[in-house]
Amino acid sequence: MKSKKQFLKQAVIVFGLMIGAMTLLSAFPGLAHGAILTDGDNLETVKEHTGNESSLRGLIKTMLNYFLGFLGFLAVIMIIYGGVLYVSSAGNDDSIGKAKKIIMYALVGIIIILLSFVLVRAVLGAGTGTE
Repeated sequence: MKSKKQFLKQAVIVFGLMIGAMTLLSAFPGLAHGAILTDGDNLETVKEHTGNESSLRGLIKTMLNYFLGFLGFLAVIMIIYGGVLYVSSAGNDDSIGKAKKIIMYALVGIIIILLSFVLVRAVLGAGTGTE
């Protein structure tokens, strides 16, 4: 019963953070558009150092996309490792169980990464009406 309470508590916290982020981005549209540049800033220099991103929202989205892509790559490597461990287990039940557990956790990780990607797109696009 304790794990159900912990899950419910974590779900409420995540839902609250999502609602808070969407409210913040809706209340301050300048923040949603990433209005961190002033008229005196050299836009070309900023774009050069941030990978052609001139808004804070775009820069955060790009950084999170790279990070989530890296995590996806690691999850695929873990699936390959679990598969090799499964094939080379030679009937050893402990090795088979370990391999199945690695593959299962890697698949759960990929699902979480995909959901995180969708969540990031939704939160960053909440105040702007874009994706």
